[in-house]
Amino acid sequence: QVQLVESGGGLVQAGGSLRLSCAASGRPSSSSNVGWFRQAPGKEREFVAAVGWNTGSTVYGDSVKGRFTISRDNVKNTVYLQMNSLKPEDTAVYYCAAPRGLNLRWGTATAYDYWGQGTQVTVSS
Repeated sequence: QVQLVESGGGLVQAGGSLRLSCAASGRPSSSSNVGWFRQAPGKEREFVAAVGWNTGSTVYGDSVKGRFTISRDNVKNTVYLQMNSLKPEDTAVYYCAAPRGLNLRWGTATAYDYWGQGTQVTVSS
């Protein structure tokens, strides 16, 4: 069992930055990776980024490439999402997620088993 808690959301102006954190407890090392997803009102959940716990490999969604950076701290069992050059269309609830074991579909929400409660990010124009 893995528990995930997100933090760091808030209100920011367009062009600004925020850093989200995802603190994992339980047995996070049993998960192959951690992903960030987001969901805006009336829209489907969208893949943002993912990082491998052991490898540090990263994958990004097309809409955030070059602006967002995902990283992890294995000692603190925490995954970060640094978001720069924020746009109003980045407004959403951001969730971190982890699979029960090995996950080969990092960009697919249904491949994840554990989810945090989400943190709201609002970007004003």
